[in-house]
Amino acid sequence: MKKKISFISVIAAVSLLTGCSAFNNNTQGTQTDNETKTEATAADETDDCCKDKDNDCCKDDVADCCGDSAEAVLGKPEKTNINIGYLNSTAHLLAFVAQEEGYFKEEGLKVTLTQFSSASELVNGLESDKLDVAFIGSVPTLTFQSQGHEVSIFGGAMTNGHGYVIKPEFADKDELGVEILKGRNVASVKNSVQDAELQILLKNAHIEIGEGKDKVNIVYFDSQKDAYAALLNSSIDAASAYSPYTSLAKSQGYKVVYYCAHEEALQNQPCCRQVAKTSALDNNPNTFTALERAFIKAYHFTQTDHEKTVKDVKKYIDIDEDFIDTEVYGGYSVSSPDPDKKGTLTLKDTIVELGYTEDYDIEPHYNTDIYKKALESILSENTDDIYSSLKEHFDDYE
Repeated sequence: MKKKISFISVIAAVSLLTGCSAFNNNTQGTQTDNETKTEATAADETDDCCKDKDNDCCKDDVADCCGDSAEAVLGKPEKTNINIGYLNSTAHLLAFVAQEEGYFKEEGLKVTLTQFSSASELVNGLESDKLDVAFIGSVPTLTFQSQGHEVSIFGGAMTNGHGYVIKPEFADKDELGVEILKGRNVASVKNSVQDAELQILLKNAHIEIGEGKDKVNIVYFDSQKDAYAALLNSSIDAASAYSPYTSLAKSQGYKVVYYCAHEEALQNQPCCRQVAKTSALDNNPNTFTALERAFIKAYHFTQTDHEKTVKDVKKYIDIDEDFIDTEVYGGYSVSSPDPDKKGTLTLKDTIVELGYTEDYDIEPHYNTDIYKKALESILSENTDDIYSSLKEHFDDYE
């Protein structure tokens, strides 16, 4: 499950009209016969190039080389009004940046973003057709799939970015590990990646779940917001926390039990995924490819303009910008659109072993073709180290 994603901040200019089309521009003023002949010859060569996809002059994508727009290359989106659901987390920043920087609009889409409280609400939104896309935790997505919900993963959102926090009377510094949870009541969210990770670490440390001084008593809540609020209750000693709740907790004096990014057993854990109805992905491939292009462009922007990214996130997650900067760029998480199929399959096997769900065939519910097509189309227009790193990672972990 271990992997690395290389992020190199290089500014790239994306052009939708490139290559051979330059030869077809009409010049102003009077042309000599020789000039006219030269231009006509170039046009003839262009036509030959565009007819021959093996011709080197068109490089990797004949349609892009010969001046077609992204829409002409990929096909017109079948649906342009899109509703996206997200949770109160910086984890879903790809949607925020794509909206604020105009990438959805560039792809011919009109997107509405709506915040929800839980994964179950998001899945209900998809199944009732109130949502087209939802950013949902990987664990609840997997369990919903195993229960027969016809939803599919088609992209990524965030890796890592969560952990647990504890009241300061039980810890004098951060990251003392799950051992300090012995004998404590811990608020968590059932059917969440945070809960699954805690169970993994407790199992590895040979600590039982339950009541008693040598056990950890897990108390379940419906949402991360509720679990965090439970810290105000004297009976709750610690709580799960995904971004930005960890930074909020530290600012309020709580100590971090662990960051999942710093635990060897949890490194590069696929947290949130891009999810849609399976039938919608089949029926509207051009729409979802356009969406994915916007998310990929948003990822590029997050790697080149940290300050503006933080401001974009601030419009949707109303906390101090310093907290946002810590959660996004502090090394605790990575927000990438890559579907990371290998990592998610490993997580599926883990939660089956933990008894979260029965095993099932995930293949009909994991669509990597959309991301692949979107990324290849962008690479055909222009490339740099950031886009190339996405391609390298996808090839290694599809």
